[in-house]
Amino acid sequence: MQVRVTVRLKPGVLDPQGKAVETALHTLGMTGIDQVRQGKVFEFKVDATSADQAKQQAEKAAQALLANQVIEDFQAEVLSS
Repeated sequence: MQVRVTVRLKPGVLDPQGKAVETALHTLGMTGIDQVRQGKVFEFKVDATSADQAKQQAEKAAQALLANQVIEDFQAEVLSS
């Protein structure tokens, strides 16, 4: 099954890359854009017999390696079977 894990910084954690992107956008004249936050997206296949099992495996991967749970939150979702 195809899964996606989205990892984002937790609210309140400074995001220098997001701030740099926001500043660059403002420099380009896009002043209506604010509070830019960056993140990471991982998509991969999981050998699983059900969507629940695939999601559990994706969450396990996120907890073990993909996300730093001290400063990041993650969301796992099954895209297709």
